[in-house]
Amino acid sequence: MGIIIGIDIGGSTTKIVGFEDNKLKIPTFVKADHPIASLFGAFGKFIYDNSIDLSDIEKIMITGVGSAYVAQPIYGIPTYKVDEFTCNGLGGQYFTGLNDLIVVSMGTGTSLVQVNGDKIVHTGGIGIGGGTIIGLSSLLLKTTDISQIMNLASKGNLSNIDLQIQDISTTPLPGLPLNATASNFGKVRNAVCEEDIAIGLMNMVLQVIGKSAILSALNSDINNFVMIGNLAKFPQGKEIFDSLEAMFDVHFIIPEQAEYGTAIGAALAERHHIKMLPI
Repeated sequence: MGIIIGIDIGGSTTKIVGFEDNKLKIPTFVKADHPIASLFGAFGKFIYDNSIDLSDIEKIMITGVGSAYVAQPIYGIPTYKVDEFTCNGLGGQYFTGLNDLIVVSMGTGTSLVQVNGDKIVHTGGIGIGGGTIIGLSSLLLKTTDISQIMNLASKGNLSNIDLQIQDISTTPLPGLPLNATASNFGKVRNAVCEEDIAIGLMNMVLQVIGKSAILSALNSDINNFVMIGNLAKFPQGKEIFDSLEAMFDVHFIIPEQAEYGTAIGAALAERHHIKMLPI
């Protein structure tokens, strides 16, 4: 059996993985100004890094918003399109081995997918994500460089930005510790430094995503949330999600290769008998 490739094509980024004999190859992530440029840049780097010949590849599974630009098989190899939300669910199951979970895909915005065994359902999403951080940073910090934003955030003091329970009460409220957020950016009255703004933005976006995931599970018995996508790897994420775990008695899982979750799900689609549309 040949190598099965999974590709998640975004607007300007592409993530690519491959499985051979159930073993994951070295994944690849590439940015470019156009989805097709990103796709072929990632594909070339992937086969080079893994010493793969085109003849070794059996099938290519593509997904993501950028897959709409692909109208012919890649290098003549059988190529199929797979639903992105289904891929998110399969990726979450691959990382955890859990039957019941919610997969939170944090990209430009955020999508929520509920998984119950073989049933994978897209339950909704929010327009808050990496795009929010980039857009607000452009306005407030005059930069869209995510590395610079993260570096600033690492030096910021959140208590200068967010109104916390301890700012309005001398005792904790039921289920809310004194350092819980009462209002994101609710403490800002005068000029604050860039570092504080950066951590405030990061905290606001990741808190909103985490709490949205928790709310999406209220009518179920699910308390495991798998975080995938580029935002999952932000260093501030673990501390923020840990605080939500303590408050709401849930479990946030950030896989080591979280950014490749959707691409992994695409590569596993045929194995799970998921609908595939040939190109």
